[in-house]
Amino acid sequence: MGFVKAAKSGVVWTFAQQFSVQAINFGVQIVLARLLMPSDFGLIAMITIFVAIGQSLSDSGMSTSLIRNSENSERDYGTVFITNLAISFIVYIIVYLVAPLAARFYDQPVLTELLRLYAVVFLITAFSAVQLAKFSKELKFKIQFTYQLPSTIIGTVTGILLAYQGYGVWSLVWLNIAQNFSFALILWLFHSWKPKFIFDKSLFSGHFNFGYKLTLSSLINTVYLNLYKIIIGKQFSATSVGFFTQADSLRQFPINQLSIVLNKVTFPLFASISNDTKKLRKAYVSAMRLVLSLSAAMMLMLIVIAKPLFLTVFGEKWLPSVPYFQILCVASIFLPIGTYNLNILKVKGRSDLFLKVEIIKKIIGVTSLVIAIPFGIKAMVWSLCITNIFFAYLNGFFSGKFIEYGVLNQLKSSFHVVLLAIIPAMVCYYLQLENFYTWYHSSWLEIILLCTTYVILYLPLIWFFNPELFKDLKTILKR
Repeated sequence: MGFVKAAKSGVVWTFAQQFSVQAINFGVQIVLARLLMPSDFGLIAMITIFVAIGQSLSDSGMSTSLIRNSENSERDYGTVFITNLAISFIVYIIVYLVAPLAARFYDQPVLTELLRLYAVVFLITAFSAVQLAKFSKELKFKIQFTYQLPSTIIGTVTGILLAYQGYGVWSLVWLNIAQNFSFALILWLFHSWKPKFIFDKSLFSGHFNFGYKLTLSSLINTVYLNLYKIIIGKQFSATSVGFFTQADSLRQFPINQLSIVLNKVTFPLFASISNDTKKLRKAYVSAMRLVLSLSAAMMLMLIVIAKPLFLTVFGEKWLPSVPYFQILCVASIFLPIGTYNLNILKVKGRSDLFLKVEIIKKIIGVTSLVIAIPFGIKAMVWSLCITNIFFAYLNGFFSGKFIEYGVLNQLKSSFHVVLLAIIPAMVCYYLQLENFYTWYHSSWLEIILLCTTYVILYLPLIWFFNPELFKDLKTILKR
């Protein structure tokens, strides 16, 4: 199969994988939100930082190194596999020992056993990380879809059944364990290729030297993003963390699906043309223009329909999440810009610069957070929003040099795109303030009418003022 054909197939199957798997996950999130209390989600959010750090350390960025390599041998895959297994075991022991300290920090004794059980996921995912890297490098996303869908269903059924039986927060833990275990088991039982138990010291050095910088960057980013949950959990309550977490999860759902689908395909594609600046810039600009147009439209639409959406989907008990959700949606508009800019640094092999950029961003972000803490949770959320927008273009400042597309050009292009998306949002917001839709006394109908109004207004604006978008979309679909 030619590379272009493989890329086309990759887009189709990656979209199928993301849409089906995440649709199921989103559905179960709705069910569990109605069965469980906000405090249950808050308890899970409190240990998220330990789980995220453990997962980053377990992989050590070596899976990304496999994808970036032009060619990998069985010795490459075997070396990374053995390394992941060893590090995962060490990380699990460390997390097991520090779990009581986490429980004492939050004054939540249940977190000790909760964290110890959840951390089993580190050991499980070590058995599937290399296979996933190989499939991604070869653009074999159909295989991922075939194996991930049933494992997602198994985890979903497990979580919902336990929630119905009154297991509370434990149902969330077992959902993740069942999902990851079944996926790894299916991979090892039904797929012919398996990593061999081969370790090559020289290959390890090459993968580790590239990967550890990405790991450090990931750890810095993980700690920074979870600082908000840590501080809210420490200063306020598990329920407050639950409201913030639900808002953050919902705003990330649509934008992550869009970003992940394209990133899983465009990262290896960008890597294949990394030595041709002109081609790389053209591919980057086309992808960014398309994704930003979609992300701006989705996020602004969600801001408008936020209250009826939470009321309908999660229930009245989750309405305190709405203000946090609307603020975070503003930040999500610009998420693709930051992500694609960092991908340029990756394909150029500049993991050292990647790390430096992350350190600079986090120093700025932590300073902003510290200033916002005395003013309450909403001020902290605004701090997260503003700094994330700034970070997107800070990434662009560094990556733009490699593709000769500076941050001023990025600002100009994105302003044009976002402005077109804001206009119909303002119209819908005005109609909402005038109670134009509420006379139906149906939140679902209000959501449908607002979204329909937005789309009717947005498409003609795109057609007249940004016709290149349709050309880019047509080109991407054809390729």
